Amino acid sequence: MTSLPERAGRRCHNVINPLHSTLYFAPDLGKELAPYGVEDPSAVYLMARAAPLGAVGAGAVTATFYNFHHKLVARFIPEAWEFASPDTVIAARLRAADATLRRLLGEDAIASPEMAEAARLTLRAAEACTRPGRPLYAANADLPVPDDAHLALWHGATLLREHRGDAHLAALQQAELDPLEALVSHSATGKGQNPKWLLATRGYNQQDWAAAQERLRGRGLLDASGELTESGVALRKDVEHRTDLMDRAPYEHLGAEAVERLTELASAFTATALGAGAFPSDLMGKG
Repeated sequence: MTSLPERAGRRCHNVINPLHSTLYFAPDLGKELAPYGVEDPSAVYLMARAAPLGAVGAGAVTATFYNFHHKLVARFIPEAWEFASPDTVIAARLRAADATLRRLLGEDAIASPEMAEAARLTLRAAEACTRPGRPLYAANADLPVPDDAHLALWHGATLLREHRGDAHLAALQQAELDPLEALVSHSATGKGQNPKWLLATRGYNQQDWAAAQERLRGRGLLDASGELTESGVALRKDVEHRTDLMDRAPYEHLGAEAVERLTELASAFTATALGAGAFPSDLMGKG
């Protein structure tokens, strides 16, 4: 097994993940679910991401998603499954992924040998992912791999995203960061979503946000201006390092050369998607 350069797995993940997550910011997913009476954007997101788990209740979704307010989840789950079954939603999200990637990347990229290569490498990496303790990854791993290369890449990106995400939640809990403290501290790094977007999509309000900031100040992790202290920076770095350790298997399985190649391929596709407006311009940053 070839030793990987430091953070090679994280860098690879960071350029693969947008190929999955652009689905949640595109209009296609909502269009696919609207005929079933699912129109609220929060319901669309919660159902699309939770569907592989089956017709679960609000508690399971809150637990596995971690940083969504339970009251927001319970507004839609489990009632939403009466509008569209999990199998219906899974089929709808794959159609939406197809439409989204075709629009953002273009037909030439969809049909390219680079797309097929990226799909093969992503799925090969996912061979080393493990199910125990990773419910969202495990649920998606039970789904069939699509035949089309761009959808196989999307599926593989989903597996790698949820595998890392499940590990990340364990790291957050070990750091004793509750769901909103995790969001506030990540946003304060400048690498997370803008607080405006987090408050609009996670079910929290300004008072909740301020209370979480105060808790972090009480631990010496945030200063009076809302910036991370040295201790806060160190804690966030430790969370990412611990996540890297728990997520190293897929990239070690792939090997250093193939990880570098997949990073190169995914970077090009992600750059194209970003250039086509895959995400809102004000999505990231401290606000």
